[in-house]
Amino acid sequence: MNSIGTLFRLSIFGESHGKCVGIVIDGVPAGIPLTEADLEKDLARRKSGAKGTTPRQEADQPRIMSGTFNDHTTGAPIMILFENTNTRSRDYTFLLETPRPGHADFVAHKKFGGYEDYRGGGHFSGRLTLGIVAAGVIAKKIIHPIEVRSTLIEAGGSPNIEEAVEKAMADRDSIGGIVETVATNMPIGLGEPFFGNIKAIIAHYIFSIPAIKGLEFGSGFAAARMRGSEHNDRFIDTSGKTATNNAGGINGGISNGNDLIFRVAVKPTSSIHATQHTMNMKTGTMTDLNVEGRHDTCIALRVPVVVEAATAIALADLMLQEQKVKRIFG
Repeated sequence: MNSIGTLFRLSIFGESHGKCVGIVIDGVPAGIPLTEADLEKDLARRKSGAKGTTPRQEADQPRIMSGTFNDHTTGAPIMILFENTNTRSRDYTFLLETPRPGHADFVAHKKFGGYEDYRGGGHFSGRLTLGIVAAGVIAKKIIHPIEVRSTLIEAGGSPNIEEAVEKAMADRDSIGGIVETVATNMPIGLGEPFFGNIKAIIAHYIFSIPAIKGLEFGSGFAAARMRGSEHNDRFIDTSGKTATNNAGGINGGISNGNDLIFRVAVKPTSSIHATQHTMNMKTGTMTDLNVEGRHDTCIALRVPVVVEAATAIALADLMLQEQKVKRIFG
């Protein structure tokens, strides 16, 4: 549904063109310094404005509505809200008859019987990742000294990201990308065998982010082309440090103390400016669809901070479960 987590638990809410979007975070230890200003740096990394991102400009000003007192967390649930102020809902009236290829419009209409808010993707919109980024800021405070960093390393199949974006814009099309995440200062022992393993838990959070199509840890799919003698990470000291890191910092579903490393594939933005020939669901005939509205040429440009936040959230939950973080911070 719309909630996730065991001890560090999130509930997400809102729609792209509704009154607001936001998140409720339960299980946050008391005593963590937290103000709205703390959220602004990561929220700015998610904002549009760069070449290849949507021209929709929102203030994205966070409002912490509960769970803090005297600029510290209280241990009660934290609710963070973002108002939607720059919407153009008229751009989406065509969805009633012609759902956009690649989007959730069709399945949402079938699943919710026409009661869904279809404007801007509604509850399926990437705008809801604002709450994930906000929760990630708190999670990063909890997991310190672990540091998580996600970087866009490729777009449109090219390491020259700017050139790839410019070409896609000229073609009135969109492109995807590859985001790499590295978490350093990892402890040994996060995760449980089988269903509670750290890969499965991180994957649940990562695949909850709209537009994510694939995930690989360490050597990933390249491992299928390697021999054991190549893939095995030899220990080089008694702390568990290894000469290579094909395992991506995980053995048996448990963190081994080496850097946690994984990469995700981000699909091309489904809304494109080129004409698409698709089905009109009302008439049952094929028609030319021109998607209006304001969209990203490369949504992958704005994804790294969301992946970074989702990773920190997963690790915060695991740290609390492992009792590596006290319920009263400090």
